Amino acid sequence: MAKMALVNRDQKRRVTVKKFAAKRAELMEIINNQKLSQEERYEARLKLQKLPRNASPVRLRNRCALTGRPRGVFRKFGLARGKLRDIAMRGEIPGVIKASW
Repeated sequence: MAKMALVNRDQKRRVTVKKFAAKRAELMEIINNQKLSQEERYEARLKLQKLPRNASPVRLRNRCALTGRPRGVFRKFGLARGKLRDIAMRGEIPGVIKASW
């Protein structure tokens, strides 16, 4: 199990990212618009920098839904490799079987 503080921090970041997603998208659109003047784009860049750091989606970390483990997480299932294996071996994931060749 991961420390609860780390799991809670990641959850808090996810809320912040969702909260500022529209504003970030709007500012990025202004920044990337070549038809606008340099001053307008520069102001948008400054506004983007003033947003909280945790509003950036790059700071999110995929974690296991059961254990909070940060590494070895399968995106399709949202589970770490160990838990995915346990659940798959019990046959609780439809269509997933142990490989044999």
